[in-house]
Amino acid sequence: MAIGVRAMHLTIVPHVLAVAAAVMVLVWCISFRGGLAWDSSDKSLIFNVHPVLMLIGFILLSGEAIMCYKSLPLSKEVKKLIHLVVHAIALILGIVGVYAAFKYHNESNIANLYSLHSWLGIGVIVIYGLQWIYGFLVFFYPGGSGGLRSESLPWHVLVGMFVYILAVATAAIGFLEKLTFLEVSGVDKYGAEAYLVNFTAIVTILYGAFVVLTCFTQAHQADDYSYSAI
Repeated sequence: MAIGVRAMHLTIVPHVLAVAAAVMVLVWCISFRGGLAWDSSDKSLIFNVHPVLMLIGFILLSGEAIMCYKSLPLSKEVKKLIHLVVHAIALILGIVGVYAAFKYHNESNIANLYSLHSWLGIGVIVIYGLQWIYGFLVFFYPGGSGGLRSESLPWHVLVGMFVYILAVATAAIGFLEKLTFLEVSGVDKYGAEAYLVNFTAIVTILYGAFVVLTCFTQAHQADDYSYSAI
């Protein structure tokens, strides 16, 4: 029980960082970039859907789904269901966020898939989706044998951590890419918006780091808050 309490206390930090990152990206896209829209003559409003959904809907929700085994004092079966459902929501919002970027590019006559950010982003979504499908089939329904689950768990955790770290790195590259474009277009390199974007990226990286730290703290302990509870 003491291990579980310490684990839950550790998750307070990433929860605070998640709230900060969500507020910062919304302030950036609404106050500095003019708001969000799915259809608009101002195509930049369509693009703004992309960072909001990718950060709040994909990075932050994914992190919460990963941490739920340490942060929620519930039975492992309930936590497994929450883990599965929140990851599914994150994946759906991530796909919509990626589509928003394509929609913005297509309606603005901008080429698609030419940058490292876009290549990594597509890779992350594909691997994430495959990881979710495999997890659903093996750990949830119809469910694999005990031996298969036991053998798959270390790889499921390893691939999950890899794709999540890659997602955070891709988000950081995306912030850099967008800010570079904005500065070329005239945004002050030392202005409030530039600082906001950079600090949002830093908070996102810190959030990702604490998610990983939370999950592997005392990972050798086979308690209800460890990944061995899957």
